[in-house]
Amino acid sequence: MSASAPVSRITTHVLDATRGRPAEGVAVELLAFDGVSWRSVDTAATDADGRVTRIGPDELPAGDYRLRFETGAWFAEHGVETFYPEVVLTFTVADDGRHVHAPLLLSPFAYSTYRGS
Repeated sequence: MSASAPVSRITTHVLDATRGRPAEGVAVELLAFDGVSWRSVDTAATDADGRVTRIGPDELPAGDYRLRFETGAWFAEHGVETFYPEVVLTFTVADDGRHVHAPLLLSPFAYSTYRGS
């Protein structure tokens, strides 16, 4: 990703820890909590570098959001059994205008994440 490429407020990056490569083609959904329930905001898929740089609007109000990764379908496409049909990352977007990067390190039977930059 070039430094000048436009990105949305929320981005993600999925790495396949088993193969040591980016996970291309993982379907990702951005959801927002409206105080009562979760509503879908946008969908995307990871690119050849395992990244989603455009999901949701550029400006987001502060609140709770989710990224839902369709990991079961992605592993099935690669002929790999997995324990996780999906991975859901729930996080809070503060009213500070900061970019939110939520990477996912993925394997068939484990995953980890962190607040990226």
